[in-house]
Amino acid sequence: MLVFQLTAGQNHELVMASSLITQGAIKRVGRGRPRLYPKHVVADGAYSSLAFRQFLRVRKIKATIKRPAHQKRRWRFDKSLYKTRNRVERFINRLKQCRRIATRYEKRACYYSAMLTIASIILWL
Repeated sequence: MLVFQLTAGQNHELVMASSLITQGAIKRVGRGRPRLYPKHVVADGAYSSLAFRQFLRVRKIKATIKRPAHQKRRWRFDKSLYKTRNRVERFINRLKQCRRIATRYEKRACYYSAMLTIASIILWL
């Protein structure tokens, strides 16, 4: 499942992280209704706030988030699982190769979101 949400350029990405997690439903392999939340979240150090970790803990979502150097608390951290985050970074870099996405020609957010969706479909195929 891939979910996009546009924000103002000056907003930190952590502001929208909780709504992104609640927005996408994950289809089950077999029968049954889709899961509302993922089982696991892998994120970089920018998402390592106590409030976000509490949000994940309440919903029973396991987190693999790298601890920034300025934080003193230590959490369990799986390096091999953290390396899978590279897939998302590569996908974003491939999206930015589309000139229209990288420079954001569209003035309206709905048009830009549509172009992101089209570019993602083209990369998926």
